Amino acid sequence: MLTLRRLWSLDHPVWLCGFRSFFLFAVLSAPLLVLAWGAFIAWGVPLPATPGGAFVWHAHELLFGFGLAAVAGFALTAVPEFTRSPAVGPRAVRLLAVSWLAGRVAFWFSGAVGAPALLVSALAHLGLLAGLIFLLAPRLWRHPERRHLSFLWALIALTVLVAGFYADALSGASPARWLHATLGVLMILIVVALSRISMRIVNASIDTWREKGGTLRDEYRARPPRRNLAIVCIGLYTAVEFVAPGARLGGWLALAASAALFNLLNDWHVGRPLFRRWPLMLYLVYALMAAGFGLIGLALVGGDGAVSSGRHLLTVGALGLSVFVVVCIAGRTHGGYPLDERRWIPASAALLVAAAVMRAVAGGAGSDGAAWMGAASVAWVLAFALCCAYLAPLFVRARPNGGVGCEGPPGD
Repeated sequence: MLTLRRLWSLDHPVWLCGFRSFFLFAVLSAPLLVLAWGAFIAWGVPLPATPGGAFVWHAHELLFGFGLAAVAGFALTAVPEFTRSPAVGPRAVRLLAVSWLAGRVAFWFSGAVGAPALLVSALAHLGLLAGLIFLLAPRLWRHPERRHLSFLWALIALTVLVAGFYADALSGASPARWLHATLGVLMILIVVALSRISMRIVNASIDTWREKGGTLRDEYRARPPRRNLAIVCIGLYTAVEFVAPGARLGGWLALAASAALFNLLNDWHVGRPLFRRWPLMLYLVYALMAAGFGLIGLALVGGDGAVSSGRHLLTVGALGLSVFVVVCIAGRTHGGYPLDERRWIPASAALLVAAAVMRAVAGGAGSDGAAWMGAASVAWVLAFALCCAYLAPLFVRARPNGGVGCEGPPGD
C-alpha cells in the first residue's frame, strides 16, 4: 500500500526524474480544475475566494498551476537530455514539487487568510522558478553552442510575470494583465519546445513511411527563421496587450503572429507521414495557436474587443493539447516505455480539439454560450481523465527494466 511516508522517501519512483511528479500534477490538476470551474459556471458552486475573483482564480490555476507544472516537468527532463548532463537529483525534485503544492494551497486560502497566504503563495511560485533557473541555467550556459538558451529566457520571463502578478495582487490592483502576458510567454515556449520535439517525431514518421515503400525527397527541418519570426510576432503582441489592452495595434500584431504561425506550418507539409497520430497532434497545436491569434486579431481590428474566443483557442487548444502530447511522449519514453499506440490517445486529442472549438464558439453564442461552455468542459475533463487513467500510474511506478535513470526504453 502506498503510504505518505513511503511517498516522501527519496527512493520512491515519483522523485526519480523531474517529469514524474510534475507531469502527475499536470494530468491530475487539469480535470479537477475544470470540474471546479464548470460547477461554478453551471450551479454556482463557490470557488476559493482569491484576489481578482473567480476569473483570476481560474486563469491563475490554469497557467501557474497546470501550465507551470508542465513547464517544470518538461524543463527538468529536456534540459539534461539536450545538454547531455546528469538528471536533476531526487532531493531537488522533491523540494520543487513541494513548492508547487505550497503555491496551490496558499493561493486557494489567500481570500480567507489574506496577505500572509498570498505572500506564501508568491514565495512558493518564485521559489519554484528560481530553483529551476538555479539548476538548469549552468547546464544551458555551459553547452558549447548554447543552442537551448531560449528555455532559460522563458523561465526568467515567467519569473518576472509571477512577481508582477503577486505585486499587483498584494497591492490590491487587478493582476489580470500579468496572466495575459504569461499566456503569451507560454505560447512562445510551446513554439520553442515543439521545434525540438517535432524534429524527432516527424522524421520518425517519414522513416516509417519510407520503410513501407513510400518516397519523399527531404527530411523535415524546423527552420529557425520561420520559428523566430513567429516568436517575435507573439512577443510583440504580448507586449502591446500588456501596456495597451484592447488596442487596434495589438490586433494587427495578433494577425501577424497568426500569419507567422501558418507560415511556420509550411515546414510540416511533408505528405502522408504528417497524418500519423504524433505528427498530426503536434501540427494541430500550431494550427490552434494560429487560429487563436487570428481570432484575437480580427476582434481587436474590428473594434469589438471580444477576444475570449481566440484566447480560449490558445489555452484550451494550444496549451491543453501541447501538454497532453508532451506528457504522452516524454512521460512514457523517459519512463522506460515505448510510445503508446492505443486508441485512447487520438480519442483524447480529438476531445481536446473539440473542447477548444466549442469553447471558442461559446464566446459568440449569446444565450447558448453556457451550453457550449459546458460541453467544452466535459470534453476537456474526459480527455485528461483518460490521461490520468493510462499515464498517472506510470509516474509512481518503478521503471519496467528496474533502471534508475531518465533514459528512454532500450533501442530508443
